[in-house]
Parts: sequence; C-alpha cells; structure tokens
Amino acid sequence: MARSSRTSRRDAAPAGGRAPAAPPRSPRALAQSEAIVAVLRAANRLGLDIDRLLKRSKLTLAQYNVLRILRGAGAAGAACGEVGAQLIEHDPDITRLVDRLDRQRLVERARDRADRRIVRTRITAKGLELLAALDPQVDALHERQLGHLSDRDIRALKALVEAAAGRAG
Repeated sequence: MARSSRTSRRDAAPAGGRAPAAPPRSPRALAQSEAIVAVLRAANRLGLDIDRLLKRSKLTLAQYNVLRILRGAGAAGAACGEVGAQLIEHDPDITRLVDRLDRQRLVERARDRADRRIVRTRITAKGLELLAALDPQVDALHERQLGHLSDRDIRALKALVEAAAGRAG
C-alpha cells in the first residue's frame, strides 16, 4: 500500500482503516491553543513585513532592535547584558551582533570609566541618522499593519499581549 511521503508509519491509520482516537481536550485548552497559534501567526506576518523593510537598509530585525535600544539609552550607552535584556528575541551572541554594527560604524564601544570590566556600547551619529531615516518608514508600516484598529484597541492589544507574555514560561 503506497503512502504519502508526509505520513509516517506511526501516523498511518491502523489496518482497520480508523485512526486512533485522540484524548479529549477541554474547551479552554483548545481556546488557549488557538490563541497561541493566532499570536504566533500574527507575529510572523508582522515580522516578515519589517524584515523586508529593514533589508533595504542592510539591517536585520535584531540589529535594528539593538540600534533602537541604544538610541533610548542616550549618551551613557548600555552594556551588552542591558541590551540583551531588552531585545525582542533572545540572541545568545550579543557580542557578534554588536560587532557587525561596529563594523558598519553604527555603534562604538568603550570601557566603562567606573568599572573597566564593563564595555559600554553607544549609537554613533551614523546610527542615529539611519534610525531617523527609517523612523517614517517604520511608522508608515505600523500604520498599514495596525491602522484599522482604534487607539483603544491598540492599547488593549498591547496590554493583552504583555499580560500573556508576563505569564509565559
């Protein structure tokens, strides 16, 4: 009997032709599963849009996020651990990420004066100029992505996603 290449032996229906019954799931478990899938699909779709936009500037989302974090840190800059704690997606190799931005002269690093063990990273004028050029494009993208929602809906969406993430893990 020929089987689709997608069907493994374990997943194939038994000889009687009926698939084994799955254990019942509660309506709450099903709703939670559907909510997680919806959030992940939305994040993927929204992320693909920003990836395309940033690709034109030869930036990844992670690099853009580091620049955004460093802009917010101001003249004091931030240590790698501080940057890592604020990233959208965990990146175990912040140093290599910052190295790439340093090679493009978008950031600069220097030892902390108070504690020489700490290396502080600051955004350069070139990095600030790049972000300033991207800001209107990113704002327009976000308007295309979320413009159909009211301000109240956007605040509620943010609060719900943050509440879900705060309990995650």
